[in-house]
Amino acid sequence: MTSLTKKDKDAVRAFWSKVAGKSEDIGADAVCRMLTVYPQTKTYFDHWKDKSPNSASAKKHGVTVMSGVAEAVVQIEDMKAGLQSLSELHAFTLRVDPANFKILSHCILVVMAIMFPNDFTPQVHVAMDKFLASLALCLSEKYR
Repeated sequence: MTSLTKKDKDAVRAFWSKVAGKSEDIGADAVCRMLTVYPQTKTYFDHWKDKSPNSASAKKHGVTVMSGVAEAVVQIEDMKAGLQSLSELHAFTLRVDPANFKILSHCILVVMAIMFPNDFTPQVHVAMDKFLASLALCLSEKYR
């Protein structure tokens, strides 16, 4: 995996400053898309009464996901250390297949591109893709 350059980090921070106010909407849409396009991901949400993509539970989880993304932006200089507790939660308590981090990352990228077409330039796309891949890797850290 390619590490984030200073230019990538700057692009992520700048883009995040533009989209952070809509992060709850981004997360809700991304989780809804994930559940629709990758229905096998529903197995991790057996505790939800309604597992439909537009359920209140799905939207709430999107908010939770994006708060983690926001934390990763803050911890961008050392995400591995900064997200250690999230990695432990996913590995030891939630037992989420790490492949799902990549799936959700892709859904987040799609939603960002749709919601912010003028700001989601090719350079931002590359930086955000690398950032979300790094985030997924950090969340997978405790699985090793």
